Amino acid sequence: MAIFKLQINGKAYEADVAADTPLLWVLRDHLGLTGTKYGCGIAQCGACTVHLNGTAVRSCSLPVSAIKNAAVTTIEGLSEKGDHPVQLAWDEVDVPQCGYCQAGQIMTAAAFLKKNPHPTSEEIVSTMNGNICRCGAYHRIREAVTLASTKI
Repeated sequence: MAIFKLQINGKAYEADVAADTPLLWVLRDHLGLTGTKYGCGIAQCGACTVHLNGTAVRSCSLPVSAIKNAAVTTIEGLSEKGDHPVQLAWDEVDVPQCGYCQAGQIMTAAAFLKKNPHPTSEEIVSTMNGNICRCGAYHRIREAVTLASTKI
């Protein structure tokens, strides 16, 4: 066990965990930040997506020891009042059905739009393709990302 000093959502945290503990479990089990979800555990579904220095990463397979001094942003830290353009678009389009994948979908879309604020439909499909939606709400997800791109 070791103590890891982490910057998450603009706040300093410490976690006394094994170096190979996935960031997802540090967030959920040790720090109480439960917005990031467990989906597959092998970085294939996207439910656990967070930002590492602004880049979307899968936290279920990222050991806490790899974080170093990077800034981590979870869905809880994306916006103070839930008013990030992607979150607003998600509400406007009424994307969620079960809602389980939504945090990961939103975090992927937010990182993507920060780097590419005016994407083509093909770029949206390509980027969001790695996030699985159990309910099949892909059409509404694409619609929301497109709408959010007009609000960035």
